[in-house]
Amino acid sequence: QVQLVESGGGLVQAGGSLKLSCAASGRTFSSGAMGWFRQAPGKAREFVATISWSGGSTYYADSVKGRFTISRDNAKNTVYLQMNSLKPEDTAVYYCACGQHFGPSSDSPHEYDYWGQGTQVTVSS
Repeated sequence: QVQLVESGGGLVQAGGSLKLSCAASGRTFSSGAMGWFRQAPGKAREFVATISWSGGSTYYADSVKGRFTISRDNAKNTVYLQMNSLKPEDTAVYYCACGQHFGPSSDSPHEYDYWGQGTQVTVSS
């Protein structure tokens, strides 16, 4: 079992920055993936970014590429999402997720077994 706890969400003006954290505890996977997804009201959950737990490889959604950076600190079992140049359309609940494998399908929520409770990010115009 893996427990994931997100933090760092809040209200920010357009153009501003936020840094989300996801602390993992319990069982972890040395070959797995840690991902960030988001869900806006009335919309499906969408992929934001993912990182391999051991190798540091990353994938990003086109909508956030160049603005968001995913990173991890294995010593702290924590994954981060640095969000810069935020736009109102980035407003959503952001979820951290943990999966057993990292690969080309790691942009699908079906590849993840454990999810955090989510943290709200609101970007005002």
